[in-house]
Amino acid sequence: MAKPQSCDTFVALPPSTADGCVIFGKNSDRPDDEVQEVEYYPSQEHQPGSKVMCTYIEIDQVPKTNAVILSKPAWMWGAEMGANQHGVCIGNEAVWTKLNSDDDLTERLLGMDIVRLVLERVKTSKEGVELIGELLTNYGQGGSCYESTQLSAYHNSFLLADRTEAWVLETAGRFWAAELIKEGVRNISNQLTIGTKIDMMSPDLIQEATAMGFYSKERGAFHFSKVFSGDYCLEGRYKHGRRMLQEYSKGGKFGMKDMANILRDESSGICMTGGYTSTGSQISVIPTGASNTPAIHWFTATPNPKLSIYKPFIFCAGIDIGDLTVSPKYGADDPINMKPRFSKEVDRRHKLYKAHGSFVASRKHSVAEKVKDLENKFIQGMKEMMENYDDEKKKKASEIFKHMCAHELDFYR
Repeated sequence: MAKPQSCDTFVALPPSTADGCVIFGKNSDRPDDEVQEVEYYPSQEHQPGSKVMCTYIEIDQVPKTNAVILSKPAWMWGAEMGANQHGVCIGNEAVWTKLNSDDDLTERLLGMDIVRLVLERVKTSKEGVELIGELLTNYGQGGSCYESTQLSAYHNSFLLADRTEAWVLETAGRFWAAELIKEGVRNISNQLTIGTKIDMMSPDLIQEATAMGFYSKERGAFHFSKVFSGDYCLEGRYKHGRRMLQEYSKGGKFGMKDMANILRDESSGICMTGGYTSTGSQISVIPTGASNTPAIHWFTATPNPKLSIYKPFIFCAGIDIGDLTVSPKYGADDPINMKPRFSKEVDRRHKLYKAHGSFVASRKHSVAEKVKDLENKFIQGMKEMMENYDDEKKKKASEIFKHMCAHELDFYR
């Protein structure tokens, strides 16, 4: 299988943002026939010594997991992106390094498994960085990343954000480096981007790189990207995304719609169409400090954000997101659970995916403006809800995603 041509994650922090919020955004760019679902999992307590089955391997479970909202390829356990009840958001990207080899196909944790494990287990983005380091040490990353008999694997980079800061963590096999972002804007794409500013790293990283012949002190300061980057690099899209972030954030007014504009930009390849498509998209607006206003997480659950509608989700009591964005489950008969894996195909399309696909196919010439009008109504409705977020509005928030999905489904009919 060819290497993906796209995948981008962005974050904007004060003083670059409107209302002093942290704004996180990601497009999940995957094979164009892959279905992405949005699922909610409540906080749960687990018995001592219990295990959790990830996509390919079983690992130790923790005593308690957080409530999470996930945008995930329907066939896997892990997620491309998501958020948890504490306001932590994370997304991952495929990267290729000097350490890529056939061993990457050995079934370990997928980068997407790591995304979900972070959301289920941490309260801050820094804790997420520390957990990723532990998971890489204890279990490693590996396994085919696609629902296909054509096996393909990659290393991963991650962007994590919470109410106060963001982190970029990039890997090369079991090695990693992380960079702290306290203000301004940052993005990641399908390449290593961390240079000499390394705020956390895997044990003995520099010594190990030296022993492998990748680095020596005579070459100057240790530069993670230069030391570990492979031959495959798509620098143009990363630079284009950075320029757009910088342009939209001038004046400190970067907002949710600005993030949507970036994620919908087709000319740069950030909004991907073709063999690889932006199969799902997320924007999260996270209030900073001690604000009583909740974080709002917006998901499309359908392909191509330019032709899709972002729908809001809020963590609160009694959450019910409905079933319109949840794919069919096949249990033991699922191709992921059979050996050899993926030897048959199943229909993973959820109800909203089917309706969206039919609508786009029949009305493509005018879809963008139509969905934008409906989305603007959703955004205005959320602004009004947040003006006085009292107990009555909290009750409505518990089903806001379900309500908006139903409204979207009616719109497609």
